[in-house]
Amino acid sequence: MQSCHIVDGEYDFNPSVSFSAQINPASFTHNRGIEYEGDAQALGANYVQHKFKASKPESVGFELILDGTGVVPEKNEVSVSQQIEELCRVVYRYDGEKHETNHVRIAWGTFIFYGRLLSMNTTYTFFDRFGQALRAKVALSFESSVSYEEQTARENRSSPDLSHTIEVRTGDTLPLLCKKVYGDDRYYADVARFNCLSSFRSLVPGTKLHFPPLE
Repeated sequence: MQSCHIVDGEYDFNPSVSFSAQINPASFTHNRGIEYEGDAQALGANYVQHKFKASKPESVGFELILDGTGVVPEKNEVSVSQQIEELCRVVYRYDGEKHETNHVRIAWGTFIFYGRLLSMNTTYTFFDRFGQALRAKVALSFESSVSYEEQTARENRSSPDLSHTIEVRTGDTLPLLCKKVYGDDRYYADVARFNCLSSFRSLVPGTKLHFPPLE
């Protein structure tokens, strides 16, 4: 997890404020929802017609195990209380200058989520003889946070105002993919530079290319 702020509609990351889990969560929930408007029920009808109103913010939830017994070598010298402080610094800290809490980038494998903390519940499960916590379970939930421009663009998944990632297939060319994403093949040179391609003429099938949003 890494903290960030939205500046002029884009995420501004702070690489020095991050937290890496010792152990992968045993489970992970990702919730999506849609809000509808219901018309008045017609006389004699047994149903209400629903019309799309808005997409609800997505949310994720998972539980982290923090260990201070030394069993997990990655952080065997970092106490549970220190790990919780590190985690709070990323997800719970209030920025007095910006008058808001951090936005957070959560990355696990290929899954990336941008959001803000909704809740953080800590259960201490193991202690040493002095009463210091040696293990804790931290249940976290986050709600997605995006700029207004990005949320509007998400209503149209093919919008050139969104970032796209495409896996190259046999026969694909960069101008052809640019035409598909942007509606204009003239952006192939910019996309080649963005992906650090030495040549745009020979694309390797299976390669994943990133197409940034148009300015």
